[in-house]
Parts: sequence; structure tokens; C-alpha cells
Amino acid sequence: MVAVYGSSRALPGDGVYEQGVELGRRLAEAGFGVTNGGYSGLMEAVSKGAANAGGRVVGVTAPVLFPHRPGGNGFLTEEIQAAGLLDRISTMSELASAYIAMPGSIGTLTELAIAWNEAYLAAGRGAAPVPILAFRDAWSEIVDRLTGDLRTTPGMITMVDSPAEAVAVLLRRLGAGAP
Repeated sequence: MVAVYGSSRALPGDGVYEQGVELGRRLAEAGFGVTNGGYSGLMEAVSKGAANAGGRVVGVTAPVLFPHRPGGNGFLTEEIQAAGLLDRISTMSELASAYIAMPGSIGTLTELAIAWNEAYLAAGRGAAPVPILAFRDAWSEIVDRLTGDLRTTPGMITMVDSPAEAVAVLLRRLGAGAP
């Protein structure tokens, strides 16, 4: 299961939305299930691509945070309702064998930072950190800056430029997924 984080504001026809559909499709075709926040934008795009390719799609929604949203997108194969933001991120983390951060805003940054912190703590315990990938255009400046400013271990987040590259990196690091 791969947790994919990204903007709720991407729309069908946007280049980034179509990248999300492609990423979901490629992940499912490689045998990975996906989990995400379950709503619109890139969450919907990744869900759509994965579901249309026959993949498992788990949306972790948070109705208490988003009462104006009617529920998960129509491409989920399973919806888990979380009690709040931290519960939502924790649930996706528990499901994930890897993380991918697509372009997004403060919510995506929060998810990426928590995944990064988990990887940092795992490495400190001598455990293998869960792979974290991020789309270069959206995240390289922020990650580079924080790596230096926070004096954390460089290279914990792998930058990628496309859905194809992201899936190739995961296949190298994790092997084939399980449908």
C-alpha cells in the first residue's frame, strides 16, 4: 500500500490531475494498493487511476474536519473515517509501505513532514525507513532548505519527476506490490 498525498484543488484536465490518474494507474498495475485522504483533487485522480486499473483504494476521510464534503470520492474501494487530522495521517501511515508527495499545500506539507519524521526516527533506531518520494517541481526547494536548516540526514526523500519514475523507484526499493 502506497500513501499518496496531494492537493485537493486539482481539477480534471489539469496537467497535475492527469499525472495523478497516471500515478494511480501505474501503482495499481505494479500491484500496489493506494491510500489517500479520499476526497477531491489529486486524491480523486490517484483513486480514479488505481480503481480503473483494478487496484485497491483506501480513502481515509475526516468528516469532522470537512463537514462540507459529502464523503469520499466515487473511486474508493474502502473508506475509513478518521476522528481528526492526526488520526487521519496516522491511519494512512499505518497502512503505507511507502509515501509519495505530489504537489499540494499545507496539508500535503504536513503529511510529508510526518512521513519524513517517521523515516528519520526509524533510521535513528537502526530500522530501514519507509521510502518517501516527492515530486521535484513541488518539493525540492523546501526539502533542500529544511534538510540544511534542520541538519537532518540528506537523501531521506527521493525526488522524482514523473509517475513512471516514482513507480520504478518503488519497484526497485520494495519489489512488486501485492494486488
